[in-house]
Amino acid sequence: MAPAAMRTAAQSIAGAKPVSYWLDDPARPDALPALTGDDHTDLLVIGGGYSGLWTALIAKERDPDRDVVLIEGHEVGWAASGRNGGFCAASLTHGLANGVERWPDEIAKLEELGERNLDAIEAAVARYGIDCEFERTGEIDVATEPHQLEELREWHEELVKLGITGVDFLDRDALRAEVDSPTFLGGLWDRNGVAMLHPAKLAWGLKRACLELGVRIYEHTRGLDLVRSGPGMAVRTPYGRVFARRVALGTNIFPSLVKRVRPYTVPVYDYALMTEPLTPQQLESIGWKGRQGLGDSANQFHYFRLSADNRILWGGYDAIYPYGGRLSADLDQRPETFLKLAEQFFDCFPQLSGLNFSHAWGGAIDTCSRFTAFFGTAHQGRVAYAAGYTGLGVGSTRFGADVMLDLLAGEETERTRLEMVRSKPMPFPPEPFAWAGIEITKRSLARADSNGGHRNLWLKAMDRLGLGFDS
Repeated sequence: MAPAAMRTAAQSIAGAKPVSYWLDDPARPDALPALTGDDHTDLLVIGGGYSGLWTALIAKERDPDRDVVLIEGHEVGWAASGRNGGFCAASLTHGLANGVERWPDEIAKLEELGERNLDAIEAAVARYGIDCEFERTGEIDVATEPHQLEELREWHEELVKLGITGVDFLDRDALRAEVDSPTFLGGLWDRNGVAMLHPAKLAWGLKRACLELGVRIYEHTRGLDLVRSGPGMAVRTPYGRVFARRVALGTNIFPSLVKRVRPYTVPVYDYALMTEPLTPQQLESIGWKGRQGLGDSANQFHYFRLSADNRILWGGYDAIYPYGGRLSADLDQRPETFLKLAEQFFDCFPQLSGLNFSHAWGGAIDTCSRFTAFFGTAHQGRVAYAAGYTGLGVGSTRFGADVMLDLLAGEETERTRLEMVRSKPMPFPPEPFAWAGIEITKRSLARADSNGGHRNLWLKAMDRLGLGFDS
């Protein structure tokens, strides 16, 4: 990039606050007190992100008399649930293509369950009066290179053969009539399968709904260990213990209290910028009247959308794996990534030159080698877990909550019969092999993006094994 353009990008992020835009909101509720002493309950939910919140809420909806406790190590929604892009997708399989490749025989059922799950989220938002700026505007997959356009065209033809409706192919002119960027060559618009929302307000609204139904929530209460206790389980916390008949683990990227689950996920740090609100003239220059979510089709992809007050969230591209899977607040800020994202933003929208970014942040996502959640039980069915959502957990964590509750009840349901639920991804190898493999994969994906999409021998071998790395 030319020095002048780099200076423009650097100036645009100079005043950005180093915090998630979503969490930097006066609507953020006060934290609830930590647990002190012992508590006893029917169901203990560990984790105050979407996974845990949906589990607690649905548990009370299924049985209002069930006693439910939720503990959260920090504050509800502070981690991935308050830092993501706010894309709430129907897909349970990290996109239809990934689902077709992995579970072709049950993809119709997975798509049906995903659609029902998104409908249920929309209904819950209305039922509990959750003001999370829910907009079911859909999402457009954008081609910015000729090979991507051809791949999207071929995939649309495949969707027609599969009988999938509601996904339209847009040529260059049709796409730029929706959102205008000189880099756009065409796209696929999933009109109904994705909603945009304010992710932190969804978490806070679920917290309120849980409390109203009688769930006891303790914040700043980390689960330290999990052991058998009589017919149930006991979890030690910094200032007390919780004794529970059943336990649901919604800790995702944080180390699982079931240690054998840990090799199945690695942390990926993802980063995002949020602009200042666009003026009416700036918004007019790019169109975007349909307010769809967008994502480009590169391996190192960007995702972007409008907020309720017409800011643009621009995130993705870099997916950073820290050696050894280290989790640290220091990794939430990465200036070199923010500068790169700002440069790429103005490449996409040169008509917005002069616009500044108000917030810049990052955070860890739990990814697994098949890109989509996996499930299981431990301690003879007393404990259930779900993890590995790989960046698409805003919607699918609600489905995962249903799965965990089915497993804890020992029930065979349409969910627990799924091969996706009954199978596990391949675990990641120990260090230094995990870091080396991920680095080789990342570099290979970057080369594929700059080489017409051609995948090298390493990526072809990974494809054959059904393995990958994504955020």
